[in-house]
Amino acid sequence: MASDLTLGATHNQILEQRKSLKKQIHSLPRDQKSKVLSHFHGSERTDMSKQRLRNLREDDKYQDTSNMSDIQRHTLDKRKRRQNPALQRQMHRRETKRLQNAVAAADAEEILHTHTTGLVEVETDMERTLQLTQQQLKNEHLQEGVARNIFDLELKEYSPYKLRYDRSGRFSLLAGAAGHVSIIDQHSLALTSEFFVNETVRDACFLHNGSMMAVAQEKNVFVYDDKGVEIHRMDGHRRVMGMEFLPYHWLLATIGHSGQLQYQDTSTGALVSQHRTKMGPCGVIRQNPFNSVVHLGHTNGTVTLWSPSSSEYLVKLLCHKGSPVTSLAMDRSGRYMVTGGGDSKVKVWDLRMYKEIHSYNTYGGAPTCVDISQTGILGIGHGCHTTFWRPEALRVKMKEPYMKHQLSGKGAESLRFRPFEDVCGIGHTMGISSIVIPGSGEPNLDSMEHFTNPYMDNKQRREAEVRSLLEKLSPDMIALDPDAIGSVEESNLIQRRQRMRDVAEEADARKAEEMEALKNKKEKKRMRGRSKIAKKLARKHKNIIDDNMLKLKELREKEKAEREAERAGVGGDGDSDADDETPSALKRFF
Repeated sequence: MASDLTLGATHNQILEQRKSLKKQIHSLPRDQKSKVLSHFHGSERTDMSKQRLRNLREDDKYQDTSNMSDIQRHTLDKRKRRQNPALQRQMHRRETKRLQNAVAAADAEEILHTHTTGLVEVETDMERTLQLTQQQLKNEHLQEGVARNIFDLELKEYSPYKLRYDRSGRFSLLAGAAGHVSIIDQHSLALTSEFFVNETVRDACFLHNGSMMAVAQEKNVFVYDDKGVEIHRMDGHRRVMGMEFLPYHWLLATIGHSGQLQYQDTSTGALVSQHRTKMGPCGVIRQNPFNSVVHLGHTNGTVTLWSPSSSEYLVKLLCHKGSPVTSLAMDRSGRYMVTGGGDSKVKVWDLRMYKEIHSYNTYGGAPTCVDISQTGILGIGHGCHTTFWRPEALRVKMKEPYMKHQLSGKGAESLRFRPFEDVCGIGHTMGISSIVIPGSGEPNLDSMEHFTNPYMDNKQRREAEVRSLLEKLSPDMIALDPDAIGSVEESNLIQRRQRMRDVAEEADARKAEEMEALKNKKEKKRMRGRSKIAKKLARKHKNIIDDNMLKLKELREKEKAEREAERAGVGGDGDSDADDETPSALKRFF
């Protein structure tokens, strides 16, 4: 960082420095200018700060002065009109410091960020990146440290396998359907731990870091440490088929044969919420990294979005009509969702409008697994093939893929990109395959994120766990729009009351519409013959009085009077006294 130019300077000198810094920033190229301005404003999204200033001005304009006296109002208006020279000098000094720091930060960024992401580019028009194989990359183009990430593990006895990486990309979790679970250190390619559960394993995932993992077995979900020691058994999670861990909320979301979505807090062990999807068994589950909303893919071709605080789904999309959803993936920005269906189609959806942008067709089978890397590369596993598309394929339909890889008769079961590395792991019916996809990993590591440092020791891991627990977010904060939590509410009492009044009026109008709809509701369809035409006409003419109805009533009253007279003995043979004296138990013999 450069020295402080404002130290010991007068106000006029500070104004001159600010003017020269602004002129220097405006004379920079467009890309460098945008970097400096982003550092100056603190974020590329300045709409929230502008909205906050707008709200503050509105509060000052419509300030509630009903409880003030005339002298207090006059004093307040006088203070508003009067300028504060000391405050202006302090603001000018701080703005000059911010401009100076923004220029220094932009210069440091160019020096420190020496690694940039890049894809494979061809030299001539006759070449295509699609023709590049992993063997050619390993033998001709890659360095030895990167080429060692291209390997195959044949594990036929416990296949098919599913593969997961932790947040740092240091460890990989292998889960075989026949009960084999193991952890591999990707830096040394050494086996960290390995154990057998002797029952079916449907899914497995890391929890907050690589030291704990959850395994969905035949009946329950079990939590193990990195040595294979059982820590906990979740009895409430039965026959689970898919799991996702939400790192910022410490929640484990599970879905299974019962179609019940459950959220378990792994820090306290409490069950946060459980929701019945009412759509049958489900095994396709992914979380949106932007807002932590869980996406479920169902067998009827729909995708539903869920939050722990809502008992009903937030959004429901019909993605694949007439075929089940087999795979799901979302990008880091939360704008695009990719779905794979049983109709051998991969569709790209815009989550801002919930509309389909375009689709791709797959060959060799339905897309069983999809994933999007940190840089936006789309990976699809279909049959014994895997294809990879450029980041532009999410926004615009591309003619051909970026790269492809043949599995040679091995059906792909899972496909995951390794964080911060140009590596993709594939779990298939014969074991595990690791390949290199240039440009798929994020080159710059954010050290402020918890558990993303691959070189973390035990002390740093313990400190990161404590910080992460202290900064844990509440499950109620999971919503479609995460920016709504940090928005500024009106501080003016009059505006707040008006907004509450508008909300109450909307609720009353909605209730009145529901009451009107109930009044105009059609007759309920009755079962067991009660919906026949004759029954409906009889119910309709039940309260209509005509000559036939009067004659029927008179006849019924006459019959009723005759029955009462017979009971009373009127018009009998004179033996009524004897009948009365006869015991009731013997009357049936007379």
